[in-house]
Amino acid sequence: MNQQLPLSGKVALVTGGSRSIGASIAKRLARDGAAVAITYSASPDKAQAVVDEIQAAGGRAVAIQADAGNAEAVRASVRQTVAELGGIDILVNNAGIAINAPIDEYKLEDYQRMIDVNVTGVFVATQEAVRHMKKGGRVIHIGSSMTRYAAFGTASVYTLTKSAVSGFNRSLARDVGPRGITVNTVHPGPTDTDMNPATGPVAQIVGPGLALGRYGQPGEIAGVVAFLAGPDGSFVTGADIVADGGFTA
Repeated sequence: MNQQLPLSGKVALVTGGSRSIGASIAKRLARDGAAVAITYSASPDKAQAVVDEIQAAGGRAVAIQADAGNAEAVRASVRQTVAELGGIDILVNNAGIAINAPIDEYKLEDYQRMIDVNVTGVFVATQEAVRHMKKGGRVIHIGSSMTRYAAFGTASVYTLTKSAVSGFNRSLARDVGPRGITVNTVHPGPTDTDMNPATGPVAQIVGPGLALGRYGQPGEIAGVVAFLAGPDGSFVTGADIVADGGFTA
């Protein structure tokens, strides 16, 4: 007897879903039965590869070009998801960038770009998505364990943006809770991604602080997101869930 998949009949939008953690989240939600839209900024081939993999496994998926720092493009991506896939039940605010530099050398234009993508993009996507969500909707932000433990310098603006998301998360849970919508943030620790490879320079600094003695894999972060998106996560809201291999333990 075939058991119904936990996300059958659901529609998910994963921002920044063309690579690394975002791609793993999109594929995991699709594997759990959701129809999935992903946004990408400048990687159409990688985005299409994610869509192709989902479709080859029998799922439904669409890739949407949308710069996460462009408010109107973000709004349009939510509307396109609703139009093409029939609604939106799950929003994963994964798109993010990191521009690191000492604070006294930090360029205002880089600061503004970080705010546009990591904060304003999250707000706009969430605002537009909840307008379409019904009871049982899920909003899941991707934060960072840097909000709990800053292991190195030059990342103060990145940490500022991710901390803003945590505050937004907790209060938003109160706003939409009466509508049956949950809101949570997953804070990955050091994870093997394009931005922070397990063999990169940051790994030399943070590696010794990992209780498990290794970097995380994108699929492990996707598993936490899948729990929050599914029926087993229905009573979890306003939470900051750290998946960091004990980095901040």
